[in-house]
Order: sequence, then structure tokens, then C-alpha cells
Amino acid sequence: MPQTRGDLAEMVAFRSVFDAAQFPVSECDGMVDWLLAAFGELGFADAAAHVTADGSKAVTGSIAGAEGAPTVLLYFHHDVQPPLGEDEWDSPVWELTERDGRWYGRGAADCKGNIAVHLTALRALAGGGAIAPGQLPVTVKILGEGSEEQGGGGIEDFVVNHPEFAAADVILICDSGNFAVGRPTLTTSLRGVANVVVSVETLGSAMHSGMYGGAAPDALAALIAMLATLRNADGDTTIDGLDSGQSWSGVDYPEEAFRADAKVLDGVRLVGSGSVAEMLWARPAVTVLGIDCPPVVGSSASVVPHARARINLRVPPGMDATEAQDLLIAHLTAAAPWGVHVSIEREAVGSPFSGATSGPGHDTLVDALSASYGVQVSRQGQGGSIPLCSVLAETFPDAEIMLLGVEEPACLIHAPNESVDPSEIEHLALAEAVFLTEYPNRKG
Repeated sequence: MPQTRGDLAEMVAFRSVFDAAQFPVSECDGMVDWLLAAFGELGFADAAAHVTADGSKAVTGSIAGAEGAPTVLLYFHHDVQPPLGEDEWDSPVWELTERDGRWYGRGAADCKGNIAVHLTALRALAGGGAIAPGQLPVTVKILGEGSEEQGGGGIEDFVVNHPEFAAADVILICDSGNFAVGRPTLTTSLRGVANVVVSVETLGSAMHSGMYGGAAPDALAALIAMLATLRNADGDTTIDGLDSGQSWSGVDYPEEAFRADAKVLDGVRLVGSGSVAEMLWARPAVTVLGIDCPPVVGSSASVVPHARARINLRVPPGMDATEAQDLLIAHLTAAAPWGVHVSIEREAVGSPFSGATSGPGHDTLVDALSASYGVQVSRQGQGGSIPLCSVLAETFPDAEIMLLGVEEPACLIHAPNESVDPSEIEHLALAEAVFLTEYPNRKG
């Protein structure tokens, strides 16, 4: 663990935000060079960087296992979120700082803490040197993404066009986290996404509200009426033809814990008729991301002639994202009042994902996590989307894909004062080392 802390401190020092408008490209390149050196020293003699379709760099490498050994792919991403205001941090953003038993710094958890897990597990198996071909009972591959936080899609294109770098029997996506510190948790479902932009037009121009208001159709009022039909009084998503009654059988998410995590204001009720876990992980959820209309400051006494909104629809496993987008478009079109002109632009579509919940890889990992943490493994969902997971599932349909990592709620990933609990790195690294050793015995 002392070496792990040093590794993480060096990684956090790289300002590897994949956005040249905010940070120099050299920061991301420096992070890639560091990874190639670190994994190269461990025995990944073919460690290499590949420029992907969005300009980011994917890191790959492998160590051959014993003859006929199964293959395990270790995924991570090496880019990070921007600081979001360095004055909001209680310690330097790009300097790993220990405080109250946690290690603070941008990327300390998401996702450089997970890279530290891989390095620590492999060093434990290396016995103080490099891992020789055939030394491990499994073939180990690495796949590092360089633009995950920006959603560039470079890695998805890379996997499809170069499947040889990612093909494996088991794929460990280390970009998730436990339900809480010390509670080993596999993320077994991800919601997909289906976005649209809806535009409403009613008049050739803005018209005086005193002279024309009352009879002239207000585009903003029409849009508000349309958006209001997307949820019922309880807050459930109510898109015509879209099932919103799914249940969740994994770990519960207590309401009081969610209220604290989501910073819900006192007296404000949660929405939806299901449990918190069902609303987050098992059911579709519609969110209005933004509205284009006259701002309050500078607005005039006029009937608004046009308005538009971006709508985000999260789609649970078992539901087709494109079909859900079709239903959303049909619903909005039908809900438009007064014969207003409606145009709808399709945006991003990402399929939902279900991870492995059985199989030799899954069972070995569950046993390894339970042994490392000393408690039973839980299952949770994640409301967000990781498009790469669906691409991997489509490209390698026989692979067992599992999500885990160090990013428990207290990490505050994507926010100021991101941190990681070092015990999470330690326990996960031990579990990963045990998994890499024991998996072939279960695989047969």
C-alpha cells in the first residue's frame, strides 16, 4: 500500500482532462506515458498507446498465461473530470492529500484509484519483479480509455475495429463502486439513454401580450403543457406505451441515505411510486435538461412564438432504447395542444446493460470479494450509462462482464473534494489478485 499511495500521487498530478480548451494535451499524453511505463515494468511487454477516432489514446497490453489459459480483461479510464472550481477544494486539486483517513485529489477515485487497484493486484502476484509469460494461470489484458469523462466514443469505435485487444472470457469494468465503504458490491445493471430536442412554433414573431395575449397561441405555454404530461402526480414517468412498473431485487437504497446523497432539501418529497432503488435502477426516468425561451431578465410583454427543450430519457435493462425514443417522440407529438408546429430532433441513444450474475467468473469474483472484505457481496444498479459496456456485450456475447471499483458515494466523484478510501483500494486489489489466481480452477 505505500507503493500504491505513491502510484496514485503520481497519477493525480497529471491534469488529464481530455479537453484541449481547458488543459494541454501534454497532460493526457504524460498520463499515457506513465501507464505504459508502469504496466511495462510489470511484464506487459507489448503495452502500447493507440489514437482513437476522437483523438484520445487507448492503452492496451497483455501478459500471456499458461497454455490454454482463459483471458481476463482489466478496464479503466485514465482521463478525469475538470476541477469545477479550484477554490471549491479544501486541498490542492492535483496533489494527493491525506485527510481524515481518505486520499483527496481529482481522479483519486474516478478512475485512477481503480488503476491503482490493478497495479497493486498485479504487483502482489508479480512477487517483486515482472510477471513472466506463463507465470499466471490466466492471460491478462488491459484496456485503458482516454476520453470516458467527455463521452467522445473513441474507445467504442476502437473495440469494434480492433477486437483482438479486448477479447476475453471475463471483462472487469473497474469504473464503479461499492454501495458504501466496506460493503463489496457488483453493479449489475446500467440504464441506457435516449435523448431528444423538441421544438414548438406558433407565431411568425413575438406579439404584444396586451394586444394579442389570450387568443394568440403561446409556444412556451404549449411546451410546458407537453412536458407536464411526461410525469404523473406521483412523479412516475408516463410516456404512452412505455412500461414504468419494473421492480428491483438487489440491494435496497434507504430513503434517508438517498436524501443525503442527493442533497434533497428539507420538506421536499422524493418522486415516484416505487422504492428509491426501483426508481433509480429498474424504471425509466425522464428529465428535462434545458429549455430555450426568453430569460426573466430582459423579457418583454410578448407572447412567445417559439420554444424548445432537451429531454433525457433513461432506459432500464430489458427495454430497447431506440423503441423508447420512438415512444417519447410519439407521446410529445400527441400531447401538443392547439395544432402547434412541433419538430423533434433525435440525439444520443445508448442501450441499457445487464452484467453477469452467474457463471464461473462471476462466482469466483463474488467469493474473492467476500473473502477480502469478510462480508457478503451485494448487487446494485446504476442510473447512468456506460456505452462501452453495451459495445463489449455486443462484440463479445460470451464474455462475463462485471462492474466494480473504488467509487463509493463518499468519494464525491465529478465534484470538488473528490477522494478515495485507501481501504477500498486494498480490499479490491486483494480480491482481484485472488480472482486472477482462482478463476481458472472454476472455469475448468
